[in-house]
Amino acid sequence: MIYETIVTTTSAQGEIHIAPFGIQWRDGFVVISPFKPSATLQNIMELSCAVLNLTDDVRVFAAAIARKTKFATLPINGFSGNRLQDCLAYHTLTLHHIEVDDLRPKLWMEVTSTVSQGLFKGFNRAQAAVIELAVLVSRLHMLPPEKVMRELEYLQIAIDKTAGPQELEAWQWLLDCVNNHMAQQTGMQQA
Repeated sequence: MIYETIVTTTSAQGEIHIAPFGIQWRDGFVVISPFKPSATLQNIMELSCAVLNLTDDVRVFAAAIARKTKFATLPINGFSGNRLQDCLAYHTLTLHHIEVDDLRPKLWMEVTSTVSQGLFKGFNRAQAAVIELAVLVSRLHMLPPEKVMRELEYLQIAIDKTAGPQELEAWQWLLDCVNNHMAQQTGMQQA
């Protein structure tokens, strides 16, 4: 099973990277499988650590994909990583071992600490739709336009029925990405 999370990593130069990641829990380890090349992969290879953030604010997922304002992070005492300031929980992770792959290595991460800061009330349908659209947007270069538009049309139903202000903001960021991509495909780039 894949769980949608936010992974924060730090480069050797101290730059914080925030990325949505579908992770797996296997035998007590967190398995992260980033595509090559990626900042997450490079940062984990450099410092051997990451932070797994759990949040119900889907704007974080959308902002990372749409390259919008970064959400605030905080350093973690005694750990070489940063967490989202406003997350429900986070796990500090250290690299245990790697399953080498030319396209998508599997990074087996050991949980070294877990901190809970709030209760997860569950996702509404609009939040789930934003996360699904974020995944689609991250793969626009691999998907046929017809599939993207079909999925977008279906996901719009959940937005129309259950979205609040945060979900509408996140949805618009991602929708702008889709529209810009489609315009580039037809040679009519938007501003």
